[in-house]
Amino acid sequence: MFAYCSDPSVLEGLTWLSCYLTTGKHMAFYGSFVTVLVLLAITAPTALAFGFGGAMMARARFAPLSWIGKGYIAIVRGVPDIAFFLFFVIALDQMFEFVRHRIKCPDWTEPVRQGNDFIVCAQAKLPLGTSPQWIHETYGFFLAVLTFAIVFGAFAANVLFGAMRAVPRTQMETAEAYGMTHRQAFWRVMVPQMWVYALPGLGNLWMVLIKATPLLFLLGVEDIVYWARELGGTKTAKFTDYPHGDWRMWYFLALLVFYLAFTRVSEIFIEKLMVRLTHGQATTGGEAQRKAAA
Repeated sequence: MFAYCSDPSVLEGLTWLSCYLTTGKHMAFYGSFVTVLVLLAITAPTALAFGFGGAMMARARFAPLSWIGKGYIAIVRGVPDIAFFLFFVIALDQMFEFVRHRIKCPDWTEPVRQGNDFIVCAQAKLPLGTSPQWIHETYGFFLAVLTFAIVFGAFAANVLFGAMRAVPRTQMETAEAYGMTHRQAFWRVMVPQMWVYALPGLGNLWMVLIKATPLLFLLGVEDIVYWARELGGTKTAKFTDYPHGDWRMWYFLALLVFYLAFTRVSEIFIEKLMVRLTHGQATTGGEAQRKAAA
């Protein structure tokens, strides 16, 4: 990056370090932190949407719909996360390609499944072989976000389902007694009140989601763990202009500081949000606020 970095072999000390930390790979390493933050920013609301939908299905009065919702929660919660992360990436990718294959190549006569191979026409491949690299990376990131949302959406659904049941039934009965329909009572009474019961569980789930971001490496996304291992490993002069020993400890220490700082900021935000939600509520937190104000 700097003009004096043209010949790293003559550099030493802080000058060498400044050049080493501004190489192209290190810029990709710094960019991977943004990748993690973008993943969390997109996945959290998407998983919450999956969770809300799953919770509504689980409490539906129509039995088959309730079975689907409860089955979604039970299956995802009962299988190790890593198994689902590896399964969904392959399954979603093949599902998208199969749908495109049936639309774009209706005259295809060969079977899609040929032994262990999954073969579709060239027009149905996702992304296309002629697509630029950024499209391949964006598609991989999209699959990762969808996988995270499906898996963590099941946990969110379980939390929200419990929170809905925690809202006193008398609240709903009172609303219906005042002339509200069941749907109106759900959206105007239950949903606003359930968040105070759901937030502790959702806060814990958010922390777990933060800690799960290194699984991006397993999904083919070059995240901070990938680059920390890549850059921290021993480098010899034969393969790099900046040879060094095994520095993985320092790179992973930087990740430790990043995750601890991020989780601490999250805890502060969740605490403030909890205070806001419990204000005026007939809960332990709400009673504590009333006593403090008195």
